[in-house]
Amino acid sequence: MKKIKNYIGGKLVEPVSSKYMDNIEPATGEVYSLIPDSDEKDVQLAVDAAEKARHEWATMPIEKRSALLMKVADLIDENLEMLAKAESIDNGKPISLSREVDIPRASANFRFYAAAIVNQSTQAHITADKGVNYTLREPVGIAGCISPWNLPLYLFTWKIAPALASGNCVVAKPSEITPMSAFLLSELCIKAGLPAGVLNIVHGLGPKVGEAIISHPNIPAISFTGGTATGKRIASIAAPMFKKLSLELGGKNPNIIFDDCDFEDALATTLRSSFSNQGQICLCGSRIYVQKGIYDKFLDAFVAKVKAMKVGDPLDSTTKTGAVVSAQHQEKILHYISLAQLEGGKIVAGGNAFNPKGRCRNGYFVQPTVITGLDESCRINQEEIFGPVVTVQPFETEEEVIALANSTNYGLSATIWTQNLTRAHRVGAALKSGIIWINCWLVRDLRTPFGGMKQSGVGREGGDDALNFFTEAKNICIKV
Repeated sequence: MKKIKNYIGGKLVEPVSSKYMDNIEPATGEVYSLIPDSDEKDVQLAVDAAEKARHEWATMPIEKRSALLMKVADLIDENLEMLAKAESIDNGKPISLSREVDIPRASANFRFYAAAIVNQSTQAHITADKGVNYTLREPVGIAGCISPWNLPLYLFTWKIAPALASGNCVVAKPSEITPMSAFLLSELCIKAGLPAGVLNIVHGLGPKVGEAIISHPNIPAISFTGGTATGKRIASIAAPMFKKLSLELGGKNPNIIFDDCDFEDALATTLRSSFSNQGQICLCGSRIYVQKGIYDKFLDAFVAKVKAMKVGDPLDSTTKTGAVVSAQHQEKILHYISLAQLEGGKIVAGGNAFNPKGRCRNGYFVQPTVITGLDESCRINQEEIFGPVVTVQPFETEEEVIALANSTNYGLSATIWTQNLTRAHRVGAALKSGIIWINCWLVRDLRTPFGGMKQSGVGREGGDDALNFFTEAKNICIKV
């Protein structure tokens, strides 16, 4: 059985403890590889390796650093099929999604930041006849990057690429639930000739590896994507140490559909925004609000399409909905569905576990589920489920739907469907969300900042915001 290894000091190494954990394929419920059960000793080795490499990497000519990151991107592209299959097996997502979105975006992350550093500039300000002030940006040194399980390689590279591009060394922890694509990236980095110690990947559990990274005195910047409760824990450790902190946390995103929308476009995109990756994307719209004039028409059409979705083997290219990530997560989702019924909700599609025939008969599948008849105060509309479950609710006025949309503690993203441009701007400005799509969903440009409001996190990722996060700004004034 394949043993995943840590990537420390340019080499693939076993954990200091020699202990391993089972890595389970969610579509089958079977163990298919072993994960290092690392601890603070492995993190210390990674920090030591990063300390040795940091000066050479920070002072390397930008063109050379950029070329090395471009080489990593090239190797990701060349190994797309291998990476897509590994991520589908590891995560349970349809392989078509890995091929078309996750792996290409991982490559794009490296390419974007490798190109960005070559074209970076800083500002200079002439202070009358007294002097010239300019800004010098320097890497923070060692960055700690902790990524989630839902988009394993995509979000992992979104953190490490700007950190490396900025001249930092990195100590990174991928999710212990989906470690395979990060391990394969380790092999590609070795092949690309990335200098030893520049990127270090330590596999293991959050309380052991994650906390060791967060609390290490020589790691001054932490970038984390994951649950809000974990984000609070990280902040409690990092804040007293005055570390730079970027937290991209949970979401409970509203999808607002006005009666003047492009009906077919809104219908098709809402299906995708509700159930992509089994609803396990922080940007999925889990609360659907439909104006009363088209509510019945939309609900009937939406439910028909949901019932027609194919749930099955993630390795089948025709599958639209694969397995959820673990048995524990399946239980959580099913618990929320039961809770919704107790709160008075009506299940109009799905609502049950599902067991495909063949090799996936023991996998962790949940039918795409649509629930009606609930108000904004119920738990299923207030708490993040992170699964293929949406609620649909009618509304009459702008004021009403804005209040509904803003009624949770989260504020990551929102989607608005309307042909009235003035209304789109007006409602968009009133929503307490960091990302707002109008007549589209998941249209991303890496040049723009990404992040949420309220309990959806602090800090911004993407574009110059990401590069600036991993650097320290120093103002220099020269007398003239």
